[in-house]
Amino acid sequence: MKSLCAYFGLGLIVVALASAPSFAQMPAYTGFGPVPSSVAAAKTIFVSNAGADSGLFPEPFSGDQDRAYTEFYAALKAAGDYSLVQNPSQADLVLELRLTAPNGPTNPSKQNGASDPLPMFRLTIYDAKTHYVLWAITSSIDFAFLQKTHDRNFDEALSAVLARFLQIAGRSGAQTHP
Repeated sequence: MKSLCAYFGLGLIVVALASAPSFAQMPAYTGFGPVPSSVAAAKTIFVSNAGADSGLFPEPFSGDQDRAYTEFYAALKAAGDYSLVQNPSQADLVLELRLTAPNGPTNPSKQNGASDPLPMFRLTIYDAKTHYVLWAITSSIDFAFLQKTHDRNFDEALSAVLARFLQIAGRSGAQTHP
């Protein structure tokens, strides 16, 4: 038994030493990788409302489950960089917007210091012709105690999603605040 443990330990050391050079050769992170050309070339967009998880409206956020979609659509239209279409078959890209509230631990003191995950927006960018996912963007909504602050944080996270999309697409956007 002792020799088996010794061989196992020696094997772990050999694997660690052999893999060290591959980690050392990794280039430093300098930003995101190449963006699919269809994202930058897109002229028409269909915005899909993937909805919101239950329990987020009317508290902690004001409005209803369509609030994120409505505000995102209006802000994207105001940016003026794309023609927004009403049918995905007419679009170059389909943007699917979803507001999620992931499940997680509810008592941080009993879960090794973990905290509840924050609600977040997820924007998934699809090629309309092939239906492949080209890119995904997420933005967490910061926690707040007051309704007014919850709503401000909601708007800021949604603005961050739009700004990131426009950045990835190489567009400036006339306005990025919903």
